[in-house]
Amino acid sequence: MTSPGSPTADVSVRTAWPVDAEALAQVQVRAWREAYAALLPAEVLDDLDAGAIAEQWQRSMAKPGDARNRVLVALERATLRGFAVTGPSPDPDADPVVDGEIVELVVDPAHRAAGHGSRLLQACADTLRADRFTHARTWLASTHDAGRAFLTTAGWGPDGAHRELDLHGDSSVLVKQIRLHTDLGDGA
Repeated sequence: MTSPGSPTADVSVRTAWPVDAEALAQVQVRAWREAYAALLPAEVLDDLDAGAIAEQWQRSMAKPGDARNRVLVALERATLRGFAVTGPSPDPDADPVVDGEIVELVVDPAHRAAGHGSRLLQACADTLRADRFTHARTWLASTHDAGRAFLTTAGWGPDGAHRELDLHGDSSVLVKQIRLHTDLGDGA
């Protein structure tokens, strides 16, 4: 509880707008360079182009592949601090009517531990539930211990599924992932 006159944080989560594309791309590049430093070759990370990524964000927000694809942004005042992407799960064992997915949940590395991730995760659950999904899934790099701890603390758990992404199609850059899930049926 704050006392009268105490400053309060001006933080929120909302649906992304096309005008957010540049800020989304900048946060994504910073976060990916940090998150994948131990997994991907430096030249792959150095070649991330925020301008090209911003154009992809604009295109995907202007014409989503499914009406249930959503981009959410975490704001501190008017500054974008993180984002999340939700939609139907494309997994072969998923039922696209009831199984939703958090495709990406990213917080700017310089602004972690400020509640942005928790707000985004709750907004993802609310959004997936509003889109009538009853279960949610997400994929994490198998080495992303902090992400796994964050999600398990929030009630998510591994479901035994795993996969290996071949980023270049030639087995030169492989990323092992595990899948976590949660039930959305009771306000989780």
